[in-house]
Amino acid sequence: MTIGDGGIHVAVASLHATRIHFCLFDDSGDTELRRVALTPHGHIHSAFIPGVQEGARYGLRAEGPWDPHAAQRFDVTKLLVDPHATALDRAYAYHPALCERGRDTAALVPKAIVQKPFSKVVRAKPHQPKWIYELPVKAFSQLHPDIPNSKRGTISALAEPAALQYFKRLGVDTIELMPLMAWIDERHLQALGLANAWGYNPVAFFSADPRLAPGGFSEIAATIKTLHENGIQVLLDVVLNHTGESDASGPTLSFRGLDNATWYRHWHGAPVNDSGCGNTMALDHPQVIDYTVAALRHWIEATGLDGFRFDLATVMGRNGHGFSADAPLFQAIAADAVLGDCILIAEPWDVGPGGYQLGNFPKSWPEWNDRFRDDVRRFWRGDTFSANQLATRLAGSSDVFASKSPARSINFIAAHDGFTLRDLTIHAEKDNFANGEGNRDGKSHEVTWVGGDVRALLATLFFSRGTPLLTSGDEFGRSQGGNNNAYAQDNETTWLNWTQADDSLVEFTAKLVKLRQQHLALSADRFLTESDATWFDARGKPPDWKKPRNRVLGLCLTDGTSQLAIVVNGGEDATRFPLKGNWRRLFCSADGADCPAKAVALFQRNA
Repeated sequence: MTIGDGGIHVAVASLHATRIHFCLFDDSGDTELRRVALTPHGHIHSAFIPGVQEGARYGLRAEGPWDPHAAQRFDVTKLLVDPHATALDRAYAYHPALCERGRDTAALVPKAIVQKPFSKVVRAKPHQPKWIYELPVKAFSQLHPDIPNSKRGTISALAEPAALQYFKRLGVDTIELMPLMAWIDERHLQALGLANAWGYNPVAFFSADPRLAPGGFSEIAATIKTLHENGIQVLLDVVLNHTGESDASGPTLSFRGLDNATWYRHWHGAPVNDSGCGNTMALDHPQVIDYTVAALRHWIEATGLDGFRFDLATVMGRNGHGFSADAPLFQAIAADAVLGDCILIAEPWDVGPGGYQLGNFPKSWPEWNDRFRDDVRRFWRGDTFSANQLATRLAGSSDVFASKSPARSINFIAAHDGFTLRDLTIHAEKDNFANGEGNRDGKSHEVTWVGGDVRALLATLFFSRGTPLLTSGDEFGRSQGGNNNAYAQDNETTWLNWTQADDSLVEFTAKLVKLRQQHLALSADRFLTESDATWFDARGKPPDWKKPRNRVLGLCLTDGTSQLAIVVNGGEDATRFPLKGNWRRLFCSADGADCPAKAVALFQRNA
């Protein structure tokens, strides 16, 4: 859509619609004023509509066949949001009528707002993240006592002095925002009195959700500008793999009503569900690829973002023959003049066939490393042969990223999905009953370390080669009461409780960040060699890797003019530092002797 002299030019693509209507609404968005049938030119339906100006509210309707076996689900009674809309007049709200054929939904669906093109934000080329702070926009500030009430729960809260001061205190280098694209609650949540807290159920890829960014892209751009001025990069978690239109019984909101067979993958007319959320976007279709690249480019140019983290990213590389790092969408992103120099991070799995693809994404893409998460937890729990796996993770996961580099491993022990860092040391089993699904949702066999120490886990994270990722609140001991799938808890379960934050743990985390910055051997982006690294056990000897229960593991590193030694003591007893010479202890995750039980220590010796 473009604004012209005396009106707007509208063009909508649909391979299977017989007619598409442009519907103009009044300033309230409640009354339909005019309906104009667009003229078909092949699969493009277009028209010049006089009298429509910037700020006008509109929607689309599409006529066509109703043939679910052929994935055709046209229903002219459904008002549809323009997939290219850059602003909505309200947030999505679920209503059963959205799922009912023949029920008019004009009163229930947000209206798109006609807008002029955004001025492109000029930004510097991003650098490789030193560490990543995962942040849910609403949950971070909703209860923050030092952020104005008018800003709480919104993106602009991150530019407030209290937030900036906290980021600097932690030494935050890169923030990864959880989703901002306009989303709708899953249809079962309303009856349970619950709401989506994470935003992983998008509908409009070009629009920001009005709840998180009431000022639209201008508010997001201003916030990112302030963060950049304070030395903080910003990434956005995006969901391209599915939409909030869900399965065949889900609501018709946009893509499904405009051309269901084109936008989604189907098998014998039924939606493919590689996402586990009811549908899967057809990200191997040329029209969908072009749309997706354009949406990502729009977010970068309108806001100044530094890059993206892609949810369930295997969907992006899968076609009828399986997954490929050379998939058309990956190639299109790499070739794009705007996206080519962005930070692009994959969550390298989905629930479809061959869905686990850790290490197999394009060479320049970092990937979330769940093996790091599980192997670190298993070592501290005391599992057999877990020291062997821990050594691999400390050294940068060369078993996975040998063709890349350690920095391509996004190391995390806890994230938004799963137990919090505190909860994995408290709860042996999940407690998701509050989600209303009989505790059936969420991972049932998550690795936990009951009775464990969060400080030891944090030290392991920041002393490992790779790129650390920490979810906001884990640095001060947040808990979700054992809920390891809190997506439906837009309440105190997920909102960060700043008044109960463990300030000493915040200081502890900030110290780890400083140590990592001061000693490049901890974060060097290269795999270890025999010339710059030596492994040792509790006696200072080379470890017996065939021993099933090594509980003390040491690593000596060359750090310019000095040497560093990391000692991880997962045993029940304290031990003396096993190497001789003029070493001094820089840090320990626990009080006591050189290497207390269940602790991580860092030593230094000058050459």
